[in-house]
Amino acid sequence: MTATLAPVGPAASGQPWTCPFCPLLCDGFTLDASRPALVDSACPTAAAALAHFGAAPLAATALVDGQVVDAEQALAAAADILAASRQPLFAGLATDVAGMRALYRLANDCGAILDHVRGDALMHSTRALQDRGVFYTTLAEIRNRADLVLCLGTNPAAHYPEFFRRCAPAADATQGREIVFLGARAATEAVGLEGCTTEEIPLAGDLFDTVALLAARLAGRRVGEVPAVPAVLEALVARMQAARYTVIVWESASLPAHGALIAEGIQRLVNTLNRSTRAAAFCCGGGDGGYTANQVLTWLSGLPLRSGVHARGLVHEPLRYATDRLLADAAVDALLWVSSFGLELVPPAIALPRVVLGHPGLGARLAQREGKDEGQREGQDGGQGTTVFIPVSTPGIGSAGHLFRADGGVVVPLAPIHDDPLPTVAEVAAALCARLARRRAIAGGAQ
Repeated sequence: MTATLAPVGPAASGQPWTCPFCPLLCDGFTLDASRPALVDSACPTAAAALAHFGAAPLAATALVDGQVVDAEQALAAAADILAASRQPLFAGLATDVAGMRALYRLANDCGAILDHVRGDALMHSTRALQDRGVFYTTLAEIRNRADLVLCLGTNPAAHYPEFFRRCAPAADATQGREIVFLGARAATEAVGLEGCTTEEIPLAGDLFDTVALLAARLAGRRVGEVPAVPAVLEALVARMQAARYTVIVWESASLPAHGALIAEGIQRLVNTLNRSTRAAAFCCGGGDGGYTANQVLTWLSGLPLRSGVHARGLVHEPLRYATDRLLADAAVDALLWVSSFGLELVPPAIALPRVVLGHPGLGARLAQREGKDEGQREGQDGGQGTTVFIPVSTPGIGSAGHLFRADGGVVVPLAPIHDDPLPTVAEVAAALCARLARRRAIAGGAQ
């Protein structure tokens, strides 16, 4: 896919604005750009994220090992790191569509492995998709059609505060809705929603046991006495079979180890229900541009995250190419870390050369943490690798952009709230590509 997405103009104060700080990408609120703050929402996720920005662009400078440098010096130092690396890792990857497209081109230039900071959670749903296939739904489908919403092991509003508002029954809905929290406390945001009832049901064992029991009973199979099926679960099975449209909501980040098995089990429940009625799943996850990174990499390469571009071709390793594992095994020799949405995603303290593309305030936080973690970074080889920090614009704040929403197939445009002099991730990645290309041309001419 090579088509360019339509450009997006600035959002005026008091006009609807799309929030980029969670994968719901809420676009129905207005923004007071003078603070900045949402006017008609108390979403704590948005409020916390917006607190890191001002009404005017933030001043920021590039750094090399904590020393202020100009943009050209920073790009030169970053290109030096990538050119010298035999196996770089591109991680974090908290960026938008254009940023990820440019990073993939850069990965091709230097043979990088790509993993997102939310990679562990993303792999639960990705591996289920690869092994079993999935039935997913959208926020609009839930709003307009679902009469039974089963929140399995999660309260979605805990991490996605506007979830129940986004998919609340339409004002002219003619059917009621049951919201069942299985293995989770009922969300206060769901209690009292017009046309909805809420109920809490405990798990029968753990999530693995509960999903297996539901799958067996939905398929009409008898279950032995150990473990016995609680009557409340039997009643839930009957309600799922009688519902016109059941939606099973789950959260990938809340799953335990081997959570892909639970993700597959959820799809088995949906598949069984679809033989006689209608059902689908909705996975809450993909924050910090995670869904976007996975979607873009898949359409460009044919493979999802945790894939590497190597001389022998593309390789996908959902376990071996996890960031933590690659760093622990010393399997990479350089790190490019991308965190354009906020200050929380600080790169790991490692004794490797690092290129950090981040929120303007990340440079100071990085320098502060480096002082505390100096001993840790001096680790395996007795010395610290160079750290290059390049401040970048945040999509939806200082620059336009596009992100994939949590329901997967919807690309939402982001309008900036002010003009930012900082480069975007895409622009920095393109500049690095150009520098590496010049180096190759010079090296080729010298031969």
